[in-house]
Amino acid sequence: MAAKFKMKRKGVGELLRSDMVRADLVRRAERIKSAAVAISPVGEADDEDRTRYKDNWEVNSTRRGGRRRDRAVAYVRNPTYYARWVEYGTERVPAHHVLLRASIAGGR
Repeated sequence: MAAKFKMKRKGVGELLRSDMVRADLVRRAERIKSAAVAISPVGEADDEDRTRYKDNWEVNSTRRGGRRRDRAVAYVRNPTYYARWVEYGTERVPAHHVLLRASIAGGR
């Protein structure tokens, strides 16, 4: 005889906000951060801020994230003002796609 399962929305919501799910998301985010740090470009040897981009990667998490604020999320970000130009490039500098490549490599 097959087992029966009845899903309750409240239970699913509790699971999505649980510390277990949040911990796994943070673990994955930390792996992505490590990969991003490893492949981040650095400046010239005479530049005093040559590792600023590489040193500023951070992981944040919350239990109230997502579009509806109903689930745990973890974010990997780089708050340096020029991070978007490193990621997407400009007309003079090619895109490095650091976060994209790190999420592919480290998100498993």
